Amino acid sequence: MNEDKKQETPVEETEEIKEETAEVKEEAAAPEEEKKADKKEKKSGRKKDDERVAALESEKAALNDKFLRLAAEYENFRRRSQKEKDALYGDIKADTVTKFLPVYDNLERALNTGTEDEAYRRGVEMIMTQFCSTLEKLGVTPIECLGAKFDPSLHNAVMHVDDEEKGENEIVEVFQKGFRLGDKVIRFAMVKVAN
Repeated sequence: MNEDKKQETPVEETEEIKEETAEVKEEAAAPEEEKKADKKEKKSGRKKDDERVAALESEKAALNDKFLRLAAEYENFRRRSQKEKDALYGDIKADTVTKFLPVYDNLERALNTGTEDEAYRRGVEMIMTQFCSTLEKLGVTPIECLGAKFDPSLHNAVMHVDDEEKGENEIVEVFQKGFRLGDKVIRFAMVKVAN
């Protein structure tokens, strides 16, 4: 019986040793699997990071492009607004001056009418001088007509006369003086044209 016990003991011990070694192997294998899993996670993490970086860079490029377009659009809007503002100022100025031109015409008629009262005539001349200097300050200049060639962009021919002494399309009489503001004609000159 002792022999049986002796035989049973080593078998039991070997089984226990086998179990222990299997456990040790499993424990040793577990960190290796964890390491492999960690490596896989790191690789997949790198791939995810690379994908995120690529996505963020493309988003950054899109936002930068959007910003540049918006900045250019704003600059164009600013320029267009300034141009419209300047044009509007010129149009309003021309419209206002046009409304004062009948006053100029009446002062000119008053100067051309003879009067015995020299003080009255001198007062009208002073008003006319002041009015003309104000027009000059505003940039309004009269269109020179008498003796010049007829230009439909500056003159409005209301009469035509045949005169051998005058050249062709020469202006011989001015009925109403024309004015321009810069390059813009604010009132055409009414003239009589020869030949």
